[in-house]
Amino acid sequence: MFIGSRLKDLRCKRNMTQAELGKLLNVTKVSICCYEKNVRVPSLETLEDLSNIFGVSCDYFLGKDINFIMEESSIYNFSISNEEITFLKQLRLNKDLYNKLMTEPKRMIELIDKKLK
Repeated sequence: MFIGSRLKDLRCKRNMTQAELGKLLNVTKVSICCYEKNVRVPSLETLEDLSNIFGVSCDYFLGKDINFIMEESSIYNFSISNEEITFLKQLRLNKDLYNKLMTEPKRMIELIDKKLK
């Protein structure tokens, strides 16, 4: 999953307009806007170019920038993004909700999914 907000943050830190970045990537300003708003996903080639321009890994744009190794589990390598960590920190502030999610995660996800539909 491409995280457009990361692209926008990097672009803004360099004081670069969407048009300037688009010119470097040979895409339109509208394409850059759509990438940043997660309306469109850049091609693999464009993702590589973004990675080179900003000096970050492709994984950074995909939200896989923090790795965990869990040796006593069937999952040996697990990645989590900074945004997911921020979400979990905020969730922990609501102790009741956090405890419900931790004790019945599948049921809670089903309820949230049902509510969103």
